[in-house]
Amino acid sequence: MKKFLFGATVVSMWLGPVGLLLAQATLPPPGGSVQDPPGRGRGPVFPKGPAPKLADGKPDFSGVWRPDNGLVGDISRILKPGDQILLKPEGEKMMKGHKANQDPEANCLPTGVPRMAPYPWTIATAPGRLFFLFEGNIHSYRQIFMDGRQHPKDPDPTWYGHSVGHWEGDTLVIDTVGFNDLFWFDFAGHPHTEQLHVVERYTRPDLGTLVEEILIDDPGAYQKPFTLIAKNRLEQKSEIMEYICQENNQDPTHIVGTAKPL
Repeated sequence: MKKFLFGATVVSMWLGPVGLLLAQATLPPPGGSVQDPPGRGRGPVFPKGPAPKLADGKPDFSGVWRPDNGLVGDISRILKPGDQILLKPEGEKMMKGHKANQDPEANCLPTGVPRMAPYPWTIATAPGRLFFLFEGNIHSYRQIFMDGRQHPKDPDPTWYGHSVGHWEGDTLVIDTVGFNDLFWFDFAGHPHTEQLHVVERYTRPDLGTLVEEILIDDPGAYQKPFTLIAKNRLEQKSEIMEYICQENNQDPTHIVGTAKPL
C-alpha cells in the first residue's frame, strides 16, 4: 500500500493525528527534496550528465520528473530575484478567505497552474500536442497545443486552462489562459482570478534537471506580474504509479498555513 503522500492527506486518514505529523514530515524543506517511499527506486537526486536531444535537435524532455522546490508550500520562496508578490486589496481579501477555508488541492481537486503536488509526472507527445501526465491527486493531465493555434476568444474557465506552446531555441514556451478561480497557488493560499495569464518556460540544462521559469500575470489579484523559478529532478528508476485521492478525507480542516517538516 503506497504511503508516500503530500502533507496531511491520505496518510493521516489511516493514522489520525500521528499520521498528520508523519505526512508533514515527508514535505521538503525550502529548496530541499522530498524523500522517496521505501521500495521506490531512484537514481541520484539530480543525475549528472548532458541533456539528451531528440532526432530533430530539440531537447528531450521525456522521463519521470519530481518537483524539487516550491510550487507546494509558499510560492514567495521561489520568486525570481528582484521580483515581489504585491496583492491588490481584492487579492488580500481573497487570500484571507482562503486561510479560513480548506485548500482545494488537499481535497483531491486539481492543482491548477503552475502549482504541482509533490509527486512524479511526465511529458507525453502526440502529433501537434504535448501532455503533462500527473500521478498525484486525481491522476490528471494538461493538454498543450503545439500546432500553431491561438487561444479561443472566450474560453470556458477550467482548472488547467487553455494552453498553446512553441519552441524558442531549446526552450519550451507554454502560454495559458482561461482558468477558473477555484485553485490556490500554494498551501499559503495565494489567490488568482479568471484574469490569470501564465507563461511557462521550460529548459533542461543537464540530464537530471528540468527548470521552470513561470510568469504570473493576474491584474485581478496582483498589482504587477511576477516570476517564479522552480526545478524538477529526474527519477531514473521510477515510473508513474496509480494513485487515488479520497474526496472524503477528513483531515484538511487540520491543515493551517504552510505545512512544514518536523
